[in-house]
Amino acid sequence: MELKPLLTRLLTASVIVCLTMVSCKKDTSADTLTPQEEEQAAIASTESDAQADGIFDDVFNNVMGVNNDVGMAGTGEISGRTTSVGNTGGSITGRETNIDSVGACYTVTITHTAAPAFFPVRIVTDFGQTGCVGRDGRRRYGKIITVYTNRLVVPGATATTTFDGYRVDSITVRGTHTITNVSTANVRQFNVDVVNGKLSRPSGDFNEWASHKEIKQVEGLGTPDYPFDDVFTISGHANGTVKRSTLVTTWTSNITTPLRKRFLCHWISSGVVRIVRNGLPNNSPWIATLDYGNGACDNIATFTLNGVSHQITLP
Repeated sequence: MELKPLLTRLLTASVIVCLTMVSCKKDTSADTLTPQEEEQAAIASTESDAQADGIFDDVFNNVMGVNNDVGMAGTGEISGRTTSVGNTGGSITGRETNIDSVGACYTVTITHTAAPAFFPVRIVTDFGQTGCVGRDGRRRYGKIITVYTNRLVVPGATATTTFDGYRVDSITVRGTHTITNVSTANVRQFNVDVVNGKLSRPSGDFNEWASHKEIKQVEGLGTPDYPFDDVFTISGHANGTVKRSTLVTTWTSNITTPLRKRFLCHWISSGVVRIVRNGLPNNSPWIATLDYGNGACDNIATFTLNGVSHQITLP
């Protein structure tokens, strides 16, 4: 039931910057900005939302994919390579790559905190100080620490994740990430909440982020252990503060048309996200939208700002 990447392909910094090359020069706490400042704020806000979505969606995938005892192996960068070491806990090592010649570079420590009961279980994935390069080409450092109350495919189960020195390439990740299985007899759904999220860069730039997403499976329910026919929709909202150079702005995003993601497609195939700087009126031309299209499995999306649309290619 791979959800990867559910939201990781919204935009990257390079895509956004390619739309308009501007420099950030002003705090946008003022209610009235020049057109250039509004453009800067809209671009930075969209970039911030997209980057945070990508980083924390990667957390979702790896938390779900540790092993079949706590989730469903096959959904993350460390998927399918870790197994339970029994109710007394223990540790194992593994590799974060599918290239056999590359040695083990991370450690998974499993602790059953109420042994002999299997749950709750605490799992620490330690990528070390020198890091591990994943199949996506990114290097991860530090620790992801997750407490599971049950296997995540079971309704009512939760997994709460915190971080200890965790970095993805040069981005330091902080916050609390919680997955809750809210499925019913007819619908498989996960709610994903990020509280006090923060992505920091060596330059001093940062994204502060809070998010609530509802990930609902709409196809493939008849084959719960066969992910290849799965289709998901994603709804929800986020808010945050972004600092880029001397620009600081706060923003809110809403998925106005649910995003649609097929397991077998690398990209989101449809749906619309609306991103707005806080304080703007609803009819402002500086509200940005990102449209993923009409359902085709492709890497094309449309970014619209101030009535001007740009077709962009997603990585």
